[in-house]
This record gives sequence, structure tokens and C-alpha cells, in this order.
Amino acid sequence: MFFSLLKHVLLGPLLRIVFRPKATGTVPDGAAILASNHLSFCDSLFLPLMAPRKVVFIGKEEYFIGAGLKGRLIAAFFRGVGTIPVDRRGGSDAADALDTALRVLGQGRLFGIYPEGTRSPDGRLYRGKTGVARLALASGAPVVPCALIGTDRVQPMGHRMPKRIARVEVRFGEPLRFAEDADPRAVTDEIIAAIQKLSGQEYVDVYAASVKNGDRARP
Repeated sequence: MFFSLLKHVLLGPLLRIVFRPKATGTVPDGAAILASNHLSFCDSLFLPLMAPRKVVFIGKEEYFIGAGLKGRLIAAFFRGVGTIPVDRRGGSDAADALDTALRVLGQGRLFGIYPEGTRSPDGRLYRGKTGVARLALASGAPVVPCALIGTDRVQPMGHRMPKRIARVEVRFGEPLRFAEDADPRAVTDEIIAAIQKLSGQEYVDVYAASVKNGDRARP
């Protein structure tokens, strides 16, 4: 109910008027994984806005544990739109989040994921983590590659609020399906290549988190 209120009454109409987002391509019926590039915090606003059905995401745990009124409001927002917290350090919490994602897909719903694992530090497309592949292989759901265009101009890295008005585009690619015994690394690379084809971004074969941590050489 909260998601529908945000999308159709409160936030969605405002975003449509101000940023004039458009979508190209289609999303299949039933369970599907939306695998997108990740340029900006506001990606998680525009992708659900332009998707034909509700999208459930995994979000970093920090969004849910902030202090004070602001922290509680942020946590309430992410819970309200169906975001699942995950501890990105790994361990049982991450496994629980993936199990939840499998349940979402088992219900015939849309699950959104950013294969890079974090926002791009410079607008380029980085190596994908294999979680998206493991989810696709375990669920049998098709992967729809997605490209967000312009969100980094709206809200660049390091900005808490939108910086400028720029048109946003969401491109949905052709669904990808994989054999159950496919190699997760190869599947992930194929998904990233499909995202790159849609987005036109330069590809960098390192993890974005490594670049943020100053370790540019890590594969």
C-alpha cells in the first residue's frame, strides 16, 4: 500500500513532471530479475517508478540502522518500498537476504539487483559480483538487463539531494535465460555485457568497491 501511494500519488507524479523519465523495452510477466547498472542513490527511485510492477530490492544494512529521526525516516522509507536489508560483509545475513530473494521470485514477483554491488565511483561500469548469477541459476528466473541513463547527473556521488534537473531514461533489455549448470562467473559477465550494451558505459574489469577502497589492481 505504501509503495502504491509513493508511486502513484506522492513521489511518482512529482518525478515524472520534473525529470520526464522515459522507459524503453519491456519486462516479462511472472518472476524476473532486473539487473541494473548503479550510478546514483536515486536509481532506486527511478527504476521502480518506470518498472511495470513492484520491484523488491536488497539494500545495504546501513540504510536501516541510522540514528535519530532522519535515520528512522530513511529506514521506514526503504522498508515501505519493500527493500530487504543485507550485510554486505557476507555471512549468514547475506545468505538470508538471498534466500528471501528466492522467495520473492518464487511468488512470481520482480526482484531488482545491482550486480556491481555498489554505485559506480566515476560513471563507468564495473565488474559484476556473482550473486546475480547464483540467484538466477537457483531460481530459474530470467534476468532482464537494465540501464539507467542520467541519474548520475540528477544526483552525483556525494550529494545528499538532487543537484540538477536532467532527463532520466530506463532501458529494459531482452531477458536472458541460463542453464542450471552454467558457470556463475560466466553468467555474471554475460549479464554485465548486456547492461553495457544498453548503457554505453566504459567497462572496467575490477570491482567498484575495490576502486572506492583505493585498491585499483584487485581483480
